[in-house]
Amino acid sequence: MGDLVYEPAAEALSGLLLPLLAASAAVAFGAMVQGAVGFGMALVAAPLLVLIRPELVPGPLLVSGLALTLLVARRERDSIDLLGVKWGLVGRVPGVALGALALALVPVEAMSLLVGIAVLAGVGLGASRLRISPTPRILLVAGFVSGVFGTIASIGGPPLALVYQHETGPRLRGTLAGYFIVGSLMSLAALIAIGRYGRSELIWTLLLLPGTVLGFACSRSLTAWVDAGRTRRAVLGITVVSGVAAVLRSLA
Repeated sequence: MGDLVYEPAAEALSGLLLPLLAASAAVAFGAMVQGAVGFGMALVAAPLLVLIRPELVPGPLLVSGLALTLLVARRERDSIDLLGVKWGLVGRVPGVALGALALALVPVEAMSLLVGIAVLAGVGLGASRLRISPTPRILLVAGFVSGVFGTIASIGGPPLALVYQHETGPRLRGTLAGYFIVGSLMSLAALIAIGRYGRSELIWTLLLLPGTVLGFACSRSLTAWVDAGRTRRAVLGITVVSGVAAVLRSLA
C-alpha cells in the first residue's frame, strides 16, 4: 500500500521538476536582463512561461518582477529620480484607463499592432539626434503612454526607458524600478480582486523566487558591461525587440 502511494507522488514530483527548472531558467534570464538594463523581464520570460505552464502568467511572473524591482531599487537607491517616479505614475493612471477602454472597443490584435508600430517609431525618435530630457511634462506624457501600452500589450517599460536613455545606468534602473514597484502593486491588487492570484499562484511565485534572485545576482557583471557606455544601445535594442514582439503577436 505504501508503494502505491509513493509511486504517484514520485511521478507527480518528477512531472513538476522539469517545468520548474525551465520556468526558473526563464525567470533568471529575464531578471538578469532587467537587472542590468532596467526593464525587459516580462518581455523575455513571459512567452516562455506561457509555454511551460500558462498559470505562471500573469500572477507569479508579476510578483517575481516585483521582487526583482525591490532588489534593483535597493541597489540603485541613491540614484532614483523620485520626481520622475511621481510624474510617471501620475500619467500612468489615466493611461491605464484609456488602455482598458481601447481594449473594450477595439480587437486586441489591432491594438497590439498599433502599439508595436508606435514603439518602433519611438525607437526611431530615440535614435535620432533629438535629446528628450526627463522634465515633469515629458514624464507625465511618458507615464501616460506607458499606462496605455502596458495595459494593451504588457510593454510599459519602453516609453520611460527612452526618456532616460541618456542618463546614467544606475539612474535609469533605479527610477524604472521605483516606477515598476508601484505599478506592480496596483496590478497585483487588481489580480487579487478578480480572483486571479491565490494560493496556487503564491506557491509558484515562491518556487520562482530563487531563479529571480539568481538572475539579479548575475546581472551585476552584466550591469558593469552595460554601464561602460552601452546603456543607450541596450535601451534601444530591448525596445526594438518589444515593438517587434507586439507586431508579431498581432499577426499570429
